[in-house]
Amino acid sequence: MDTGSPHLRWMEEAMTMAEEALAAGEVPVGCVFVREGSIIARARNRTNELRNATRHAELEAIDSILRDKELTSTISKYPLSNTMLYVTVEPCMMCASALRQMGIKEVYYGCGNDRFGGCGSVLGVNEMLDHPSHPPYRAIGGYLREEAILILRRFYITENTNAPVPKSKANRVLKTEILP
Repeated sequence: MDTGSPHLRWMEEAMTMAEEALAAGEVPVGCVFVREGSIIARARNRTNELRNATRHAELEAIDSILRDKELTSTISKYPLSNTMLYVTVEPCMMCASALRQMGIKEVYYGCGNDRFGGCGSVLGVNEMLDHPSHPPYRAIGGYLREEAILILRRFYITENTNAPVPKSKANRVLKTEILP
């Protein structure tokens, strides 16, 4: 990655939101939406807080964009066509599909999502699947990848009191080695 890249600046903002999610007891995923060189929305996962599995960071931010009449002053089939997303973890299949339906321009993410990834890790909702009307979008991973993995590991070694049947994690140790 180009360390002077503006992408890293936006990804650092997304990591701030992931830290906020971690502090709130959520899976630490954060994102920012950028349009014309400025952040227009920022969000974090709120699935535990709202007791709703669809309240991923990306969908929380999309909701705030659509509510803001200044950001979406005209009704458009693709309200995110001039917007980029920076998210700490590859969007899941649900979010990748929503982003495609909204016409997102590009997605930049930290680490892959080997269980639910919708931008190629599991399923290429973003551009590999044909769709009769929604245009594909480019998704590029690897921005602050190690930091994204470590914050997820920090969450997964803690007790999740919001889980239906919490698993004891008293003997877990934070792994800091990250393989390529």
